[in-house]
Amino acid sequence: MNLTTLAVFIPACFALNMAPGPNNLLSISNASRYGFARACSGGLGRLLAFAIMIALAALGLTAVLHTSELLFMGIKLIGAGYLLYLAVQLWRARPEAAGDSTVASMSRASLARQEFLVAIGNPKAILLFTAFLPQFVDRSGTVTQQFAVLGGLFLALECVAIGLYCYMGLHARRLFARPSGKRLFNRMCAGLLASAASFLLVARRS
Repeated sequence: MNLTTLAVFIPACFALNMAPGPNNLLSISNASRYGFARACSGGLGRLLAFAIMIALAALGLTAVLHTSELLFMGIKLIGAGYLLYLAVQLWRARPEAAGDSTVASMSRASLARQEFLVAIGNPKAILLFTAFLPQFVDRSGTVTQQFAVLGGLFLALECVAIGLYCYMGLHARRLFARPSGKRLFNRMCAGLLASAASFLLVARRS
């Protein structure tokens, strides 16, 4: 893998990392409710899910998703259902939920599990790794090693994206400091997550 390949891969990859998908929206919401550090820690669940997807792409197992409409539909329905569940929870959340008692009740492990389930329940994300990463792999070299390097870079850039989106959420919390503002922000995030679920429901295998 040469520097020219990396010079193309890194900007393209970071654009994907920064796309406002379900996990990034979740980071904004979690940071606004539970704080920057806790929301960033929750992002570890997303990284674990993406690491699993990258490993599956490297092994070629994601080819099953391309050929199995039933499997794709099953993952899609579960993922969309979970996003809708989170949207309902946010919509019904009380404005006081940003208080210390709620922060204590939502552990880092719970936030990480939430991020993991959102990421792993998106079959389009799995297929993205199958379509995107191989474009930068030199077939004449060691494919597994190159996948490891590209996957590692993707996860590193994803960490940056998590930090940036959590930072946005932190500022959103300050902007919507009043109870009425918190309620509005929660419902805006709920609407965006519900929209993401709708897009996921109509998604098709490429």
